[in-house]
Amino acid sequence: MEGLGGLRNVVRQELVGRQLDEQIAARFPVGRRLRVLDVGMGQGTQALRMARAGHSVTGLESDDAMLQVARDALTGEPEGIRERMRIIQGDGRDTGVHFLPGSFDVVLCHGVLMYVSEPDPMLAGLARMLAPGGLLSLLVRNADALAMRPGTAGDFAGALAAFDSDTCTNRLGVRTRADRLDTLTATLAGIAAPLHTWYGVRVFTDNADNEAPLPKDRELERVLTLEDRAGRTDPYRRVAALLHLFGVRG
Repeated sequence: MEGLGGLRNVVRQELVGRQLDEQIAARFPVGRRLRVLDVGMGQGTQALRMARAGHSVTGLESDDAMLQVARDALTGEPEGIRERMRIIQGDGRDTGVHFLPGSFDVVLCHGVLMYVSEPDPMLAGLARMLAPGGLLSLLVRNADALAMRPGTAGDFAGALAAFDSDTCTNRLGVRTRADRLDTLTATLAGIAAPLHTWYGVRVFTDNADNEAPLPKDRELERVLTLEDRAGRTDPYRRVAALLHLFGVRG
């Protein structure tokens, strides 16, 4: 929670939001109220943003502390937004317990797969939640770029070791798993939600300190513009810390 206002998280949330808006605008009619499921919603940043945009949002979260943070944030919203959003305690691997197949137009799963040792069954379950033509939004750690963070920080031994690994230790000290673009592309095709497009997130700012103060408005917008452009441009997006993938349910 201490890092939520820092540059790394602001870049992540802002870029993911922009990319999500871009794909929704390209796929659904303007003004349509979408049914959105946010799996592992954490503090609810993207879920609340979608509710504020007029969509009907369900947030699914298993952690008690995160649930309380999200509920507290929702309490401070106007009544109309509160009515459009519901929060459920549950695990993303059990979506079939809570919802019927085809119940949602958009499913978000951001920063969750890195904590799941066997992601394929969970991904198949998420795809089943989508109506035909629905959009699956995944944010994952980029296994093809795991050497970038230690290498640019001067940890050359760690960078060398990262070439032969698909795991890393995050800022919380937790060992997490990363995903490769080619592997996820094949997985999405196999669960009838083939990859439509993808972006990189945090090409240049992944090594920023969590506690570093945000730059002034003009400089922050320059950083966001830089990251936005890099995240959609090869070869930069391929070495981003995170990958943002969009699959479309057939």
